[in-house]
Amino acid sequence: MVRIAGTLGELLVEHGIPERGARLYLAACRGGPQTAAELARQSGLHRVEAYRFLRALEAEGLLRATGGRPARFVALPLDQLVDRWIRRTTDRLEKLRGDREKILADWKESLTAPEPGDLRKFAVLEGRSTIQRYLRRRLDAAEREVLISSSGFALGPAIEGGVDRSIREAQARGVKVRFVTEATAANLADVKHFAQFTDLRHAESPVTNRAIVIDRSGALVFVSGEEGLGTSGADQVALWTSAPSVLALAREYHQRLWSRGTPFTRRLAELESPSTATLAVVRGREEVSFQRLREITELGMRVTGLGTAEFDLPEMIRTIAGQLGRNVAASIEGTTPSAVAAGLAGYYDKHALGRLEVVHAEPLTLRVTQCFACTPQGPEIGRVMCPKLLQTVFERRLGVRLDVSAPDPRRHATKGCLFTVAPA
Repeated sequence: MVRIAGTLGELLVEHGIPERGARLYLAACRGGPQTAAELARQSGLHRVEAYRFLRALEAEGLLRATGGRPARFVALPLDQLVDRWIRRTTDRLEKLRGDREKILADWKESLTAPEPGDLRKFAVLEGRSTIQRYLRRRLDAAEREVLISSSGFALGPAIEGGVDRSIREAQARGVKVRFVTEATAANLADVKHFAQFTDLRHAESPVTNRAIVIDRSGALVFVSGEEGLGTSGADQVALWTSAPSVLALAREYHQRLWSRGTPFTRRLAELESPSTATLAVVRGREEVSFQRLREITELGMRVTGLGTAEFDLPEMIRTIAGQLGRNVAASIEGTTPSAVAAGLAGYYDKHALGRLEVVHAEPLTLRVTQCFACTPQGPEIGRVMCPKLLQTVFERRLGVRLDVSAPDPRRHATKGCLFTVAPA
């Protein structure tokens, strides 16, 4: 195994770069632009493992992919990297100097705040700084689980108050941290920050009740703040409680948001890589959209000088099925597999040409009958489109990855197609 050595390698690790990632970066520095396979070989890493670290180094700006296939990775020059470290260290030092008086004042004020060991069922905390200090101490004592339900605009103040550091340290100790919030273009930088050290989801509905549950033993529930009943952080009021009834309500509220939430990676793709254009297909006027698709294809062929063009039909079918599945998921209810299946059955009865029923509850097996998606001329429609559509509906409603089996149109089309829904 290749070992990292030298002061530079140690500095990379100290600045948050994993040791294997540091080996890849140094290999790129030494050898110039190289492919992922070449960098993996020089660093003594498995190719699959190397790809994961290369993506992380790209995200940090230490590597940049260039060229075609295979891409070659160019390292950020070492002098620029060192200058970046110097700037960051200088910024942190200046911030510490500017915050010196506030840190000391906060410490004096904290002497009058309730202690984490306080056995009272309820403790009222007033003022943002008092709330944040108390929360940091509770997080520092967390041992198993932290559930956070927070509105998107509260992330910035939490970072300024150092709450993020306590959460990061808790996660590093092995505490499971689930964070559900509103990820928008306006607060994306803050959400990205928390996503580095929490299991984070985007709330599909507004987070109206901010609460943090720690170790099933207590919850910090925000009562008021500048977002509603106050005009500044000084007006903020929170309640720390160990009352079982309030804890149960806070956990239930978090689970409801979590089960309907979107994984952050998917939400990030929606925000950073939105569709630049859509081609709407309207029932009864389909020829307008497909004429437009024909014009786009012809234009591309003229520009490139090609005489023919081929489309990946299964991929196009999957794209259409995914869009249809998202629309169906938004039209039904249900946060459990059985409830979603019931919602689908009702949707098929009202809107679809076929009929859907549940055959088995475990594993969840569905049968679709009276449907002509499977035809001798196009069996791939039923084999590709229907499983993708169902998979999209269940994943959107449940917030987890799932597999849906593909039917055999030759065997099942006459008596109905069977689909098994199982964890991915």
